Amino acid sequence: MTMEVLADWVSRISNVVWNGLLLYLLVGTGIVFTIRTRFIQVRKFGAGWKHLFGHFSLNGEKAGKDGMSPFQALTTAIAAQVGTGNIAGAATALYSGGPGAIFWMWLSAFFGMSTIYGEAVLAQKYKTTDDNGHVTGGPIYYIRARFTGKFGKFLAGFFSVAIIFALGFTGNMVQANSISVAFNTAFGAPMIVVGIICAIIAAFIFLGGVQRLASVTEKVVPIMAAIFLLGGLIVLIVRIKYVPATIGMIFKYAFQPQAIIGGGFGYAIKTAISQGAKRGLFSNEAGMGSTPHAHALANVKNPHEQGTVAIIGVFIDMFVILTLNALVIISTLYAGDGPLAGCGAAALSSTFNKTNLAQCAFGTVFGYKAGSMFVAICLFFFAFSTILSWNLFGKINMVYLFGKKSANVYTLLALIFIFLGTTMSNDLVWELSDMLNQLMVIPNAIALLALTSHVVKHSHTPDRLSGRENG
Repeated sequence: MTMEVLADWVSRISNVVWNGLLLYLLVGTGIVFTIRTRFIQVRKFGAGWKHLFGHFSLNGEKAGKDGMSPFQALTTAIAAQVGTGNIAGAATALYSGGPGAIFWMWLSAFFGMSTIYGEAVLAQKYKTTDDNGHVTGGPIYYIRARFTGKFGKFLAGFFSVAIIFALGFTGNMVQANSISVAFNTAFGAPMIVVGIICAIIAAFIFLGGVQRLASVTEKVVPIMAAIFLLGGLIVLIVRIKYVPATIGMIFKYAFQPQAIIGGGFGYAIKTAISQGAKRGLFSNEAGMGSTPHAHALANVKNPHEQGTVAIIGVFIDMFVILTLNALVIISTLYAGDGPLAGCGAAALSSTFNKTNLAQCAFGTVFGYKAGSMFVAICLFFFAFSTILSWNLFGKINMVYLFGKKSANVYTLLALIFIFLGTTMSNDLVWELSDMLNQLMVIPNAIALLALTSHVVKHSHTPDRLSGRENG
């Protein structure tokens, strides 16, 4: 069996698992949490911002000896969320589901904000310390707390194995490959050189432990967001007369997708919803069980506080960064005089592919070369920060399974995969990473639903902001 055939089979299995189970499980969990917490993502949205900036620091003064400040925990979580998915994810959703898929991205993200609140609350509630007094936490701990005995041990073990391979190994390979391809295209940089540089920088940060990683993410994440937002806003200002039509297309094709996707209404609407929700949830990672590892390390007064901060992470990822990228692509390629104006899926697939939509979109304003360079620089920040956070999440689970001595082995393997990712591209690796991401969801979502009452209880915790109670 060739690699291409195997990759195709893995892709088919992933699609069946997603459309037959995970779409309903993830969105359903978000709806349950939204209703049971009385729309926590709306009620405590303002409180989340106040908790975040109440602990704002670029030097981690409020991190505590062995943890992170709430701001560091959020930037570490956002670093994991804002990866290639924010550039390639929006493009993939548009490529497969049309502009209307963005509406379904927004809807899934809205419910995902309540899911991630629950994940952060439970990660804080069940976090623990190791033999040396270092704080650690994540889904494995709240899974074991809820399900004792062999079943809990199996669920936690299943989750740990899935996340180690999905994020620490194949996931980082995918992120590194995106960096090397983008730099090779934009600057002509040899991929092997990019691989060596990425591995050296990653090794320096990995070996510094949690504190060095947190110190890097709290500085890199705001910078990378600012650069991307500035570039995106410039494009939208230049294309300002097409912005109203762009927003209109998102809503129009959310409910009339067959006009741009092709096929019957049933097929088109299913594709738009599925692609929008999938790319949205896999970008913001709500319900996947990755970001709770970061939120568990935050030094906060109570679990609810970090839960409200986590809500802001999904908002920034989806409603700011990913939405801006989607608006740039639609306003330059689909709207007005864009090359895809009035065209359907067939024209899109014959003109562009999923990987060059963003480059072409920014290139329409900056020029193709400058646009490619801009996307390459943004992709480096996005993908490399994701590598840092994903490595931490995988390491926590590696230590859970095999003890502290396995940490150095894990780090070495992770660096090897990062280097290999920059020098080779294989559809099988991408498909395996996608499938393993999906498998992570199952044990995590089961635990979240089983612990709903604990999340609901914490959602009624009064907020103490500026010396006042705001319940």
